[in-house]
Amino acid sequence: MKGISHKLLLTLIIALFALPVASQDRVMLPDMGSTSTRVLSPEQERTFARDFERFMRAHNLLIEDPLIRSYFEDMGFRLVANSSRPNAEFHFFVIREPSINAFASVSGVIGLHAGLILMAHDESEVAGVVAHEIAHVTQDHLARGLENQQQVSLPAMLAAMGLAVAAAAAGAGDASQAILVSGMGLASQLQINHTRQAEAEADRVGIGLMGRSGYDPEGMTRFFERLNVHSRAMGQGPPEYLRTHPLTVNRIAEARNRAERMTVQNPREDDEFHFVQSRLRVMMSEHPDNTAEWFRLRLENQERPAEAMRYGLVMSLIEGRHLDAAEEAIAPLLEADPKRQIYRMLLAELRHQQDRRDESLDILAKLYSEFPGNRAITTQYANTLMHEKNPEHARLAMDILRRHLRRFPQDLHMTELLARAADRVGDNVRAAEALADSYYMRGGIKEAIEQLERVTKREDLDYYQRSRINARLADLRSEHMRMARQER
Repeated sequence: MKGISHKLLLTLIIALFALPVASQDRVMLPDMGSTSTRVLSPEQERTFARDFERFMRAHNLLIEDPLIRSYFEDMGFRLVANSSRPNAEFHFFVIREPSINAFASVSGVIGLHAGLILMAHDESEVAGVVAHEIAHVTQDHLARGLENQQQVSLPAMLAAMGLAVAAAAAGAGDASQAILVSGMGLASQLQINHTRQAEAEADRVGIGLMGRSGYDPEGMTRFFERLNVHSRAMGQGPPEYLRTHPLTVNRIAEARNRAERMTVQNPREDDEFHFVQSRLRVMMSEHPDNTAEWFRLRLENQERPAEAMRYGLVMSLIEGRHLDAAEEAIAPLLEADPKRQIYRMLLAELRHQQDRRDESLDILAKLYSEFPGNRAITTQYANTLMHEKNPEHARLAMDILRRHLRRFPQDLHMTELLARAADRVGDNVRAAEALADSYYMRGGIKEAIEQLERVTKREDLDYYQRSRINARLADLRSEHMRMARQER
């Protein structure tokens, strides 16, 4: 992308959608309503999370790995279940961005930057950030902090970002910068005053959520203190998270005292976080050999859980195509716990990369049978089945994918895989439908409509196919009209 970096684009997105910092001088929060529906119209409130996800996906700003995404969704929903609004709708996203930041927005959208997750030492530190952001939503800090909220609309915000991207893609760097500035002008109407009172309340409520959810409440203060140390050591000013969530000595002290008094209910004993964090580190790395060395040093110095560091080392070696070294490195994991699901999946990936595909498929078929519905296993199994142009494998993959998409209809990768599988077995109608769905999920609603309109011209459609496609077309046209109406 010319003229605009992902970092700059993401800065605008967060400014438009999230909770940017404003003056800390005012302590009283104005009473502006009790729910975030005052921020957007009810219709926009209903569709915001989906529109946000499609926009972020279109610019490759989402981490959609099923193991990583599922882990942080589970963390978020566990915390929400113990909040004052356990039935509220929340949406949790991991953002493909190395900076240290997180944000909350309308419609319960919570975003965690990959850089923040990678900086944490344990899951309670990340849970502290997630709990704090959930508290901003449940305590109505966003709705109360808005001014002139009816003077800016969601389409106007999306349009500002879309124009910036389009101008940048055309090489008009100055134009894109100007549009970004105008977008920031819109964003200024969506600012929340992060007063001392609001931040302290989010800390208090968040610490309570952590204790009731089994997380160590002191994880929140440990992470905030680490951020302060990091900012002093780097000498580049505070991380983005501290700019939007400013810390004071008193705030940290109050949070620590509250956390120390909190009783943790059913404390969690789970090392999954370190494996997920290792996986994310490999996915975010542009130099797998350097990442492999990072894991080797942690193993030698015994700084972090050895099994998770070895898991990350094997992943890095596979990514760097050092398959013999990966074979040697994975052996201790399999010897220690040969039945562990995450190790068997890693072995299946290694066998796949070694061109031992039958062995890889055997491992994944057994896992799929033992853990039906597991999102990560299903994804890896379908990917491996579709690697070679085998019609029988494609037919099996198609069956697996259709069942999976009934549970996770917004899974873009699996939708695209279904289009390929259907095409490979000769089901051109189903392939065209899946392709239209993938256009839609990437933000191309017009392209999705055109794709389905072409299918309706086929003379070989049976009654059920035509009915299904016409119903989908009606939904898409209705949404397209809604978006056009909002743009006007």
